[in-house]
Amino acid sequence: MRKSFVAGNWKMNKTVAEARQLVSELVPGLQSIEAVDKVLCPPFTSLLAVAALLEGTDIGLGAQNMHWELSGAFTGEVSPSMVAELCRYVILGHSERRTYFGETDESVNQKVRAALVHGLAPIVCVGETLEENESGRTSEVVSRQIRLGLADIKDLVDSGGAGSLVIAYEPIWAIGTGRASTPADASKVIGEVIRPALSELFDEQTAQVVRILYGGSVKGNNAAEFFAENEIDGALVGGASLKVADFTQIVQAATPQ
Repeated sequence: MRKSFVAGNWKMNKTVAEARQLVSELVPGLQSIEAVDKVLCPPFTSLLAVAALLEGTDIGLGAQNMHWELSGAFTGEVSPSMVAELCRYVILGHSERRTYFGETDESVNQKVRAALVHGLAPIVCVGETLEENESGRTSEVVSRQIRLGLADIKDLVDSGGAGSLVIAYEPIWAIGTGRASTPADASKVIGEVIRPALSELFDEQTAQVVRILYGGSVKGNNAAEFFAENEIDGALVGGASLKVADFTQIVQAATPQ
């Protein structure tokens, strides 16, 4: 059985002082929910402060991005080894990175490989645009993102264990819009597109072990509907992860019934 997993992507929000305040309010409620893996992903500037507050808890820490090179003349970038000093997880290939910063399936693949080499667990995001969804291209787009984004990493996944890889299905048209996919539709994409693609890349056992999250306007009042679907193992949460009550409610909803 796959353990439920909920990650909060704070995006470009919270100063260091604000991050400390939010985490201090989140920790008591989250620590009491032991059946779910919880991860907070603040901006780079707050990683050190948040890491200190999470020490001794069962709450994981993740970065929102990284470069694939270990070091060099890459102004403004952060390397895998820098992230690995503080974090266990790193979000890669988020649609906002693809849309606004020109990331491609190929560059995502380079980052995923680098993350695994350095002992990081990548949370790899895939998802289609509204136009692609309405034109019936969801399967084509999502399977391509899986096949290219996770190409040639079987050896690393095998050595690190399938638990070292997390996938987040985030239909782009549902991110930050308040318009969530239906639980049944999200589950269908995961079960009929993503897991078969993983099976082709790795094997059926790996495909069944990898945890696949849903992301896109997940809130405290709709999370339970998504988690009731067997194929959905948790959520990558955006805006609601900045609200103590909402995020705690989402994590609570992910607890196996």
